[in-house]
Amino acid sequence: MAEQSLYQWGTARRFNSLPDHFKKQFGGRVQKVSVNAGFTCPNRDGKAGTGGCTYCNNNAFSPSYCLVEKPVTVQIGEGIEFHKTRYRRSFGYLVYFQSYTNTYAGSSHLREIYEQALSVPGVKGLVIGTRPDCVDEEILNLIASIAKDNYVIVEYGIESCYNKTLKEINRGHDFEASVAAIRKTSELGIRTGAHIIFGLPGESRQDMLAEAEILSALPLDNIKFHQLQIVKDTLVARQYSEEPEKFNLFTLEDYLDFLAEFIERLNPSFVVERFAGEVPLRFIAGGVRWGLRYDQVLGLFEQKLKEKDTWQGKYYSPVY
Repeated sequence: MAEQSLYQWGTARRFNSLPDHFKKQFGGRVQKVSVNAGFTCPNRDGKAGTGGCTYCNNNAFSPSYCLVEKPVTVQIGEGIEFHKTRYRRSFGYLVYFQSYTNTYAGSSHLREIYEQALSVPGVKGLVIGTRPDCVDEEILNLIASIAKDNYVIVEYGIESCYNKTLKEINRGHDFEASVAAIRKTSELGIRTGAHIIFGLPGESRQDMLAEAEILSALPLDNIKFHQLQIVKDTLVARQYSEEPEKFNLFTLEDYLDFLAEFIERLNPSFVVERFAGEVPLRFIAGGVRWGLRYDQVLGLFEQKLKEKDTWQGKYYSPVY
């Protein structure tokens, strides 16, 4: 069965890749277009805390066209034009509500902005990035109604499976909130994704490897991995400058070895969207600098899997 998992998607790639998923879903390449719809987060406005997540600086990953003063439809149009020059084979787009918490508003406002995005020619669906403590029955039912006729995925920032870590990074919610939100979303038939960060303060390699089994038991469709990076204008940057010994940041080679071991244990049905984060060097405040584009890191990782003759789910054991 493990051997079949390597080829069950009709590809020689050793993991369940997003491009292969899109090819099956849409018949070809579909590109994400990020937008900033003007949301904030409950751990910024005082509802769950202040200051935001200790590692977060949205400017470090937001494209230049994502300006909140521009209407969502304008941002999408500019994003499509931007991507046309880089990805000429794309025949459709998914609007990625990426910045901050994109369900943190009333359902009427959410319906308005989601429908605005879907009205743009070429848009095939939505990717909604949010927190597990910012969805309720009304919001999930709204998203489920939109998902009946459109491709929609709700992407939750889990970040860690450990409550001690979540408290340390000022998330303002616990892991139990993530589990509950993921289960509710999946039960409504909405495609469900998750985001995890490796290298957060206080987590050992074994702690992080154990997350593969924890996550694999959840009803997820997609998953995304980032390594912790020390970004300017964040609390983590100040903490790192004062106590660098608290951090165990990955070198590139260490990270590739760790990832290979991690995805061996990962549910092979999960579509892996990313294996690493990519922050422009001008935003890096310190720590490890790989100096590579994501596609270069991905190429090295695929070579690592080949060298080790391993693949996603090689040692995965489902829990019934």
